[in-house]
Amino acid sequence: MQNRVTKLFNIDHPIIQAGMIWASGWRLASAVSNAGGLGIIGSGSMYPDVLREHIQKCKAATGRSFAVNVPLLYPDIDKHMQIILEEKVPIVFTSAGNPGTWTSVLREHGITVVHVVSSSKFAVKAQQAGCDAVVAEGFEAGGHNGREETTTMVLVPAVCAAVDIPVLAAGGIATGRQMLAAMVLGAEGVQVGSRFVASVEASAHANFKNRVIHAGEGDTYLSLKQLTPVRLLKNEFFTQVQEAEKKCASEEALKQLLGKGRAKRGMFEGNLEEGELEIGQVSALIKNIKPAAEIVKEICAEYETALKQPVK
Repeated sequence: MQNRVTKLFNIDHPIIQAGMIWASGWRLASAVSNAGGLGIIGSGSMYPDVLREHIQKCKAATGRSFAVNVPLLYPDIDKHMQIILEEKVPIVFTSAGNPGTWTSVLREHGITVVHVVSSSKFAVKAQQAGCDAVVAEGFEAGGHNGREETTTMVLVPAVCAAVDIPVLAAGGIATGRQMLAAMVLGAEGVQVGSRFVASVEASAHANFKNRVIHAGEGDTYLSLKQLTPVRLLKNEFFTQVQEAEKKCASEEALKQLLGKGRAKRGMFEGNLEEGELEIGQVSALIKNIKPAAEIVKEICAEYETALKQPVK
């Protein structure tokens, strides 16, 4: 399939692997890119020197396009961006902040820029800032979410109607049929996160991957809304947050409860009770751990089948 997204990124399939913290290192990104999609390194959990190492290893592992995701509120963002420029990363996805801050700088260096949005209002701002495309991410998605709590089914057509640049759909997408549904809504590609957490190449801990593939409907919840809304798997830490919120805990009290390194403890170190386990609602549909290339192939095959036979 060729469209504006495949041409923009120079890829075979309009499947983008999300740049997730503690899961999206160079191994996963290069595997997805080598399979014809777009792999993304998630820099939000990396120190600057670690990011440089992952970029260099990704370039050595694939001759295809790849990207780096940069949360714009990251404390060392100046260092991250300097490394991205020095290493000549071809594509950057930005999130969690004002796209106007860095888009012009990146584009001046020939870098394609995509911004993640949770509303049509922010999509328009991203287009005005000069972004080449946007990701419309519904609140089914894992990790940090927008406060609007708009579902992918509603958000994607709203964003497509508001902007002229290509739109990628994200949130609740792990299968070819879901990809087709997103395209029918107007998206020209999909960003897939949770399905790639349950891949061989993802750097997440095996305990976390196994917890993901055993998740059921209702096992995730949008939590910590007083701070930054984040979708979590239910565990002991989640229960503590719920109890604190029921008692109307202050923002400061919630910050103390969250502490530092919760996501690393859960997703990277495998502490399933005390860690923060960020994953999307679509985890309820994920039943196995596979190589990334097989996941890309499976999504493409199901998409083609669904295109010919929409109703099972």
